[in-house]
Amino acid sequence: MTALVQSPLSPDKDWWRGAVIYQIYPRSYQDSNGDGIGDLKGITARLPHIAELGADAIWISPFFTSPMKDFGYDVSNYVDVDPMFGTLADFDGLIAEAHRLGIRVMIDLVISHTSDQHPWFVESRSSRSNPRSDWYVWADAKPDGTPPNNWLSIFGGSAWHWDPTRMQYYMHNFLTSQPDLNLHNPEVQDAVLDAVRFWLKRGVDGFRLDTINFYFHDKLLRDNPALAPERRNASTAPAVNPYNFQEHLYDKNRPENLEFLKRFRAVLEEFPAIAAVGEVGDSQRGLEIVGEYTSGNDKMQMCYAFEFLAPDPLTPARVAEVQQDFAKAAPEGWACWAFSNHDVVRHVTRWGADVADQDAFAKQLAAILLTQRGSACIYEGEELGLTEADIAFEDLQDPYGIQFWPEFKGRDGCRTPMVWDSHAAKAGFSTAEKTWLPIPVEHVIKAVDTQQGREDSVLEQYRRFLAFRRGHPAFAKGDIAFYPVDGSVLLYSRTLGNETVLCVFNMSAEPANTVLPVGAWQALEGHGFTSTIADNKVELPAWGAYFARLA
Repeated sequence: MTALVQSPLSPDKDWWRGAVIYQIYPRSYQDSNGDGIGDLKGITARLPHIAELGADAIWISPFFTSPMKDFGYDVSNYVDVDPMFGTLADFDGLIAEAHRLGIRVMIDLVISHTSDQHPWFVESRSSRSNPRSDWYVWADAKPDGTPPNNWLSIFGGSAWHWDPTRMQYYMHNFLTSQPDLNLHNPEVQDAVLDAVRFWLKRGVDGFRLDTINFYFHDKLLRDNPALAPERRNASTAPAVNPYNFQEHLYDKNRPENLEFLKRFRAVLEEFPAIAAVGEVGDSQRGLEIVGEYTSGNDKMQMCYAFEFLAPDPLTPARVAEVQQDFAKAAPEGWACWAFSNHDVVRHVTRWGADVADQDAFAKQLAAILLTQRGSACIYEGEELGLTEADIAFEDLQDPYGIQFWPEFKGRDGCRTPMVWDSHAAKAGFSTAEKTWLPIPVEHVIKAVDTQQGREDSVLEQYRRFLAFRRGHPAFAKGDIAFYPVDGSVLLYSRTLGNETVLCVFNMSAEPANTVLPVGAWQALEGHGFTSTIADNKVELPAWGAYFARLA
């Protein structure tokens, strides 16, 4: 049995509220053994970078044993480390070093599905009468041999795959090699919760739950209705994917999930100061589901939806709309916002491909993200202002991109290796002759060593702004109130106790000015932005910002 590891960090059960979480994609962070693929020892070696940045926690994408058809999101053993990434001892060392540096560790938990190589599935598919025969979602064909219903896979085609041994279909919301677990079965719930306890006993501080709204399916296997063309939204799947043509009432978002999340939360409560954030993958009901999953203090501490990960341009009106919609949908809830992650085009490119000064753009977006009400996720390389990489078809690794090329190029463009040293081979990421994905030349010139200590760099601005944020608790846990949008100017306040901080952003490439709200505002320093204030009017440069405190 795994011994319980006690964290030396403060047992603050509320640490997650307003935390800044740095996401690590382990294949791409740091290679320690020269095979061209990042690993756990590499992450451990680079933890000082995250500590210097000022993040409160890290979230590590999956490193479990896996055939890597979906790069770790297809788990074949929930309680071990894939040899590609190292060993359990390496993970223990990572935990110890992170805690020594004051960083909490969250890991990515994928419990909606497993790999088809997981022993559970190998047994389940072997017959219709084995002890795990009901651990996955199996169904008979229709009389004409076609799948049981019209459900679709996010990765293209039917969500059902024929198995000749059982002479039945099994359900897969993603790749055919990722069969869905049947969480209607209490034994399955018990098994995945045992895996949760395994990692908690090793000292993790929390979890990011992948595709949290996919855990349950409709037992009656009812068809999803069609979705009117005007309601289709490409934020859950690319626009070329017919997945967007359905209203996903029955293949996910099921009410049974609420009781399971309560069971999950009860396991977290067995340990001190543990938190979880759920990924709600749904463009049709995202914020509504976030509200359900974070209500009542007995399910998720926080969730994130896709509002700020969608391609919709980020405008002052959009920022206000998302926050106000969240407040209506989840009045008891807490959001975790991200502008980029391992699944979407990097936000500097997604929103600013035509912006001339992309460094200034990146700096402002960081300040907007880090002053929203909610917790915040920073994706590796975001602090360098990295853009989306253009990956040639022959270099693609992502099955999603290969399936829908060239209209959708997949997720490899945001997953390229981290750049550390512009003078070293492979930018200091690896000593291998070839890395698992190529390293773009335009990224090398943005490597950590080129920005370290340079006051005008994106990296130093991230460090400066995170320090500024820590100095004002209203940013982490305060309420938010928006003022009417004035052209390109976004203006809101954050309030906690007797502190109110005003945030003003000029979200355009041209100078702008605005009159400050009524009040005795005192300009704040130390945030890295410059502006001019006169007669209660603030003049902002392109992509500028201004911060003041109510006296």
